[in-house]
Amino acid sequence: MVILSTPVIGDVTVLDLIVFSLIVAASVIIAKIVGAYIKKNLSDRIRQDEMTKIIKITQAAIILCGIFISLPSFNVNIGELLLIGGTAGIIIGFASQRLVTNVGSGIFLIIERPVKIGDTVKIGETAGTIEDIRILSTTIKTYEGVYIRIPNETVFNSEITNYVANVARRFEYRIAIRYSDDARLAIGVIKNLVAAEPFILVNPPPSIYVDELGDNGVIIMVRIWAPSLEWWAVRTELLWKIKLALEHEGFGFPFPQRTVWFAQEGKNEHGQPGSGRVTGPGEDHAGPGQTS
Repeated sequence: MVILSTPVIGDVTVLDLIVFSLIVAASVIIAKIVGAYIKKNLSDRIRQDEMTKIIKITQAAIILCGIFISLPSFNVNIGELLLIGGTAGIIIGFASQRLVTNVGSGIFLIIERPVKIGDTVKIGETAGTIEDIRILSTTIKTYEGVYIRIPNETVFNSEITNYVANVARRFEYRIAIRYSDDARLAIGVIKNLVAAEPFILVNPPPSIYVDELGDNGVIIMVRIWAPSLEWWAVRTELLWKIKLALEHEGFGFPFPQRTVWFAQEGKNEHGQPGSGRVTGPGEDHAGPGQTS
C-alpha cells in the first residue's frame, strides 16, 4: 500500500497510474471489439475505404472517452473541462452544422440500410444505380451514365424507392385486339409465350385475362412476375414476342375510329337532313334554287 500511494509526478501516485492504464487498456479492447463488429456488419454495405474510416473514427472516440473517464485519477477538474469542451462544441457545431448533419445522416443510412451499393433506386427525382455510399454523400449513376453526388442529409429526408430490394418484381401489359378476333385464342397464344420464358416466375403465377371492353377493342391484361435483376430485359423482349405471335395468328390491333357527319342544308330524296353529298375541295355546291 505504501508503494501504491507513493507520489511519482507531483500528486500523481502509482495507484493513479495503474487506474489510468487499466481504463485506457479497457477502452482499447472495447474499441477493437466494436471495430470488429462494425467490419462484420458493414462489409457488404459500403466500400472498404469508407468502412476503414468509420472504424478508425469510432475507435478513436471510444479511446478518447476512456482517457476522459480516467482523468479524475489525476485530480483533474472535470467540470472545467466540460465547460470548455461544451463551449468549443457549440462553436464548432454552428460552424459545421451541415457537415455534422450529413455525417449523422450517413451513419443512420448505414445502420438503417434502405439502400446498398448496386441497388437500382429512385431518390427524390434522381433514378439510377447506387455506386458509392460515403459518410457525407451518396453517389448515383443515372441510366444516362451520369454520376450524381447527393448529400446524405438529402438522401435521408427524401422518399427512397428501391426497385431491387424485393427479389421479384411485377410488370403488366394492356394488349388490345379487335372485337372480331378470338379473345380465347389470343389468351392462349400469350400463355404459351409466357410459359416458354425461363425467367418468368411460376409463383406468383402469371395472370392473363380480358380486363375491359374498350371503345375500339377488347383489352387483355397480362400480369407477370420476374426476378428484379432480369425484370427490364424480360419486360421488353416478351412484349415484342407477343406482338409477332399475335400478328402471325392473324390478329389485328385496333386503332381509334370516328364517324363524322357533315350537316348540309336541305334534305336528300329520302327526306333525311344532313345526309346529302359532301362536296370536296374545289367543287361548287349548288343549294336548292341555286345554279352552280
